[in-house]
Amino acid sequence: MARKINKEGLEAIKKFEGLRLKAYRDSAGILTIFYGHTSVAGPPEVWEGMTGTREEAEEVLRRDLTQYENAVDRMVRVSLTENQFSALVSFCYNIGPTAFGRSTLLKRLNAGDYDAVPRELMKWNKAGGKTLKGLTNRRAAEAGLWAKGSFVASKDAPAKPAKPPVATIDNGIKVLTPLTAFFQAFTSGPAQIILAVAFVAGATFLLYRWHRSQKEAAS
Repeated sequence: MARKINKEGLEAIKKFEGLRLKAYRDSAGILTIFYGHTSVAGPPEVWEGMTGTREEAEEVLRRDLTQYENAVDRMVRVSLTENQFSALVSFCYNIGPTAFGRSTLLKRLNAGDYDAVPRELMKWNKAGGKTLKGLTNRRAAEAGLWAKGSFVASKDAPAKPAKPPVATIDNGIKVLTPLTAFFQAFTSGPAQIILAVAFVAGATFLLYRWHRSQKEAAS
């Protein structure tokens, strides 16, 4: 059974294509109607002054999507999650199957480089040689859908290192208790007292050094 775009991918296409019930020319000068439908996608042919209904727009979108879903399914040779598949269908819907098939994104993905996809998506934000905010936002949304469920680092929100543990009496007890039990099992009498004193002194010094290193790391 052929794979289908999920709800989030479909909503992304609707949001960024926008619904137009009268034919218009897009940023590349191509006659377009409904949810980004053009004559290249198949019937109906778009002509100047053409109009339609919301119901027709939904029907055409569903029909158009089939060829892009099939293109992604056919061209991608590695396994994809539902979100990854849907992100690529949205991308393919926007740039066309021919451009998708020739893209570096597809080549790197088929080589198993999943991490390259968000970066490659963000390169496709120009029309007529100009960077467009709408395309930049769309690529970011597709990259977000691709990576959904995973941690994504952002230039505006760098990853923070984990907060170092704090040296406390409880932490010290957790370290000392099993070691004390070990010495008690193998020593007795005066030897036990000498070892205990030496052990406590050494452990105190190590805890002090550890505490200082954690403070320096946290500063």
